[in-house]
Amino acid sequence: MLELAFKGSKNYFGWVLGLLVLIGIGFGFYLYQLKFGLGITGMSRDVSWGFYIANFTFLVGVAAGGVMVVIPYYLHDYKAFGKITILGEFLAIAALIMCLLFIVVDLGQPMRIFNVWIYPTLHSVLFWDTLVLNGYLLLNLIVGWNVLEAERNDTHYPAWVKPLIYISIPFAIGIHTVTAYLYCGLPGREFWLTAILAPRFLASAFAAGPALLILLCLFIRKTTRFDPGREQIQALAKIVAYAVCVNFFFFLCEVFVAFYSKIPEHMEHLTYLFAGLQGKGSLVPWMWGSVVLMLISIVLLVNPSTRRRENILMLSCACAFVGIWIDKGLGMISGGFVPSPLDHVTEYAPTFPEFMIAVGVYAAGVLVLTILYKIAVSVKEEVA
Repeated sequence: MLELAFKGSKNYFGWVLGLLVLIGIGFGFYLYQLKFGLGITGMSRDVSWGFYIANFTFLVGVAAGGVMVVIPYYLHDYKAFGKITILGEFLAIAALIMCLLFIVVDLGQPMRIFNVWIYPTLHSVLFWDTLVLNGYLLLNLIVGWNVLEAERNDTHYPAWVKPLIYISIPFAIGIHTVTAYLYCGLPGREFWLTAILAPRFLASAFAAGPALLILLCLFIRKTTRFDPGREQIQALAKIVAYAVCVNFFFFLCEVFVAFYSKIPEHMEHLTYLFAGLQGKGSLVPWMWGSVVLMLISIVLLVNPSTRRRENILMLSCACAFVGIWIDKGLGMISGGFVPSPLDHVTEYAPTFPEFMIAVGVYAAGVLVLTILYKIAVSVKEEVA
């Protein structure tokens, strides 16, 4: 099926060429970082995780969100999702590749990542995180490719694929649960020290992942001869609506606990994010923007009349996606590091080289997604 990726229009190849250029630019900045170290980034002694880990955290959720089409189709026999399940699995593959790349660029010496496997430590959350991330990536590659090939050949996928499908479901839950444990397992960071962090991560994942999948399905319908289906898109929209509501409710629970208990260490992080602290508040407009975007998406998605109108659906999904990216990305990272345990406020902002490296990583992920979707859509069109 790989030959399908080398057939397309001028627009397709122009898009691929543009992504390759961005990857090359990002790789050039990465070589600069590899030579001079992480000092070229905006990270510091007080803020040791930044834009790279923020995007890693968010994209793990996008990858985990793919399970919201796998469960209804394979476990509950919801046949309608059969048209888009492969799109969810391929989206998870692209998101996971970006996750792994962001981990690599965040390391000053990337070869040190092999120490996790050379010297495994079973009580290390990082060891289990690398296990579930790579495991989920491998499972999606095997399952997605074999299911799509069987569809092209008008046969049923091999029987040995079925157990892998069932195994992939707890892996999808596990990748974001273990990622949350990386944060809430640090007792010196009060903002992350909450048992509700893993459920909050999962709720945001089940909103952001399907929201992006809806946008991709609408784009595919407009630019190709394959129609993912109105029923499928509306079913995903309902999932996004409920997940965004749950995610926002969990956020309000955090706010209530912090300010009702009046514990300064818990209050200061939220105060910094939404009102500023010690005269510094560069993230305040971003965080309020995130709240506004999520509220807009909730209003538009919960209301059936607006949810059924696809132009408004696109807007609401974009609002949910961007709002969660802000909240779960820089908000989650900076909120945990600022203020420091010594009550110092050291603000963080990504530098231009740091931003361009991230652009290169996203371009690599979008290139993988483009190729996988080109293959999947071509097969769907052949079958039709």
